Amino acid sequence: MTGQYFANGAAFIIQTLFGLYILAVLLRFLFQLLRAHFRNPVSQFIVTLTNPLLRPLRRFIPGYAGIDIASIVLMLGLQMLELLLVTLLYGNTPSPAGLLVLAVGKLFEMTVYVFMFAVFARIIISWVNPQLYNPITSLLASLTDFMMQPARRYIPPIGMLDLSPMVVFLMLGLVLRLIVQPILDIGARMLL
Repeated sequence: MTGQYFANGAAFIIQTLFGLYILAVLLRFLFQLLRAHFRNPVSQFIVTLTNPLLRPLRRFIPGYAGIDIASIVLMLGLQMLELLLVTLLYGNTPSPAGLLVLAVGKLFEMTVYVFMFAVFARIIISWVNPQLYNPITSLLASLTDFMMQPARRYIPPIGMLDLSPMVVFLMLGLVLRLIVQPILDIGARMLL
């Protein structure tokens, strides 16, 4: 019984540390993909944090068509390593195919949650102080504008109420349930 508590605690530490670093790499990838301002202090912090692993990897894995393939490989590798460590911690031996599918699903899930958080944060900021400009609001705009602009085109504001964030939020929720969750379920079945 005590071993189970130890395994739970160790799994929590592994998932937290790996999750935070994978999130940093994912944010760097998204900021680069969506052309966020890299002079931003938040962007600079993320670049500094992720450079130790990404810089050597980029020597062997070049980008393609503006997409940072090294970041994708790093995220996938770290996610697979996290899943492997946690699975081994509980005394199971995972299948490589299951690890790969589950890692892809976890990365998609994290990406959707990043977008949901960014949309939610923009909603809150628009209620509190819509004219506020700081480095974080700039990054939030970079992360969400590609989704918000089409929604605003089709759903005009009603008075002073902009419903487009709600539509984007609903669409992201559907992506989680209809695309991401089936991938996670398939990966979980294949894992052991």
